[in-house]
Amino acid sequence: MNDWTAGYVAEIGYTFGYYSELNPLRARLAFLDAGFAPPATGTHCELGFGQGVSVNLHAAASRSPWYATDFNPAQASFAKSLARASGADVHLYDEAFSDFCARSDLPDFESIGLHGIWSWISDGNRAVIVDFIRRKLKVGGLLYVSYNTQPGWAATVPLRDLLTEHANVMGVPGFGLVSRIDGALAFAEKLMAANPAYARANPKAADTLNEIKKFDRHYLAHEYFNRDWLPMPFSRMAEWLAPAKLNYVCSARYLDHIDPLNLSAEQQALLKDILDPMFRETVRDFCVNQQFRSDYWVKGAQRLTSPERVEAVRALRVILITARSQVSLKAKGALGEAGLAEAVYVPVLDVLGDHVPRRLGQLDHALSGKLGFGQLLQAILVLTGKGDLAAAQDDEQIADALPTTQRLNDTLLDKARGSSDISYLASPVTGGGVKIDRLQQLFSLARGQGQTTPESWAQFAWQILDSQGQRLLKDGIALATTVENVAELVMHAKEFAEMRLPVLKALQIA
Repeated sequence: MNDWTAGYVAEIGYTFGYYSELNPLRARLAFLDAGFAPPATGTHCELGFGQGVSVNLHAAASRSPWYATDFNPAQASFAKSLARASGADVHLYDEAFSDFCARSDLPDFESIGLHGIWSWISDGNRAVIVDFIRRKLKVGGLLYVSYNTQPGWAATVPLRDLLTEHANVMGVPGFGLVSRIDGALAFAEKLMAANPAYARANPKAADTLNEIKKFDRHYLAHEYFNRDWLPMPFSRMAEWLAPAKLNYVCSARYLDHIDPLNLSAEQQALLKDILDPMFRETVRDFCVNQQFRSDYWVKGAQRLTSPERVEAVRALRVILITARSQVSLKAKGALGEAGLAEAVYVPVLDVLGDHVPRRLGQLDHALSGKLGFGQLLQAILVLTGKGDLAAAQDDEQIADALPTTQRLNDTLLDKARGSSDISYLASPVTGGGVKIDRLQQLFSLARGQGQTTPESWAQFAWQILDSQGQRLLKDGIALATTVENVAELVMHAKEFAEMRLPVLKALQIA
């Protein structure tokens, strides 16, 4: 019998995550910070779209054509239902990489993205993907790829192998993957309690196991229990991508760009003396014990002159997507949490506090005499990396994307009646997704049905939750009575009205 899964977990559906790194608009600032010309707008591709949340949000909110595939027909069916709802220009397939990448009816792409794919597929599929990138990614085009890497996974690889072997060999047939995962975790606990030499040589292994146990089983199934699973050093990743003529640009995680958050002074000096950029990345991974990389690559890297780079940066638009009063002046990197200088960040936040998109050139002018341009750029990188800022499209693009985002959001809000699976809505302003939890979605749904007060939104939400036997938690304890639950909902609704709703209106979601 042919195994259509190719060793990848298909028994359990993938999580309904959203990954902003796949948004080409978001990549522009990262490219410019690294000194490269950013990718053009146009047609984009996602390989392995999971439940299709990211590709649908990006297609609806950017109005760019998107093509994507995922081998799992159940996931593809769900993703296609979202595409039909939005009416966006998105073409979804339930084909294996070998079939999709061989199609003769695909256009060339300005970007190709793979999130959570590379480390969990066979070498054969990796070769298919690299050849596809070589043929179909345009010159100047962007590749986004994320993957498990060394050295951060070195000590955990044996533990992962133990878990998967137990699930395959000792798991009870017919009891399902979740049961086998639970059994494997329970056995690993017994092993650690027996004080094996492995645990003594790797003292963090027990802590790692405890962290693994906290994860959603759907996530664990896809992260740990596929047949193919290979953490790959950066140097080997570069070797794989060399036939596609790709150059490394930078990390897709903005906070990685800020050395003081991640590297000691001694480590920064060490890296500064390494002239080869590829080897420098390898050494940096050792410095931070890197476990997961999210990287941008480009076909045909175009270095910008200093004037070209400054001009392009000044033309970028950003918008504050967190309530001004809720922005923390702390950021977390590999070295831990660090405070942000009020003299730099408060003026930036004050200008952006009305949630109106502004070009960095406008910010530079407004903050003249207070901040240098370099300080401003770093502040924008940090605030974007923290999730407080997002890149913003031009007004014409926003107006063009508004109808498709409204249709998609109507569908997603309706789904919130029955589950909390999807915690994002589409914004035509950012060209992508914005986090909004289930309660906030239910309050938004109530507003859409004409309810005007936090109290009425709370009652609307409670009717839905109560009908499904659900209760709110307070201090980790489920609230028992209707009065307690409604009071808690009213508190959340008032906070939503004060803090979140103005932001959602500015993002043209509400």
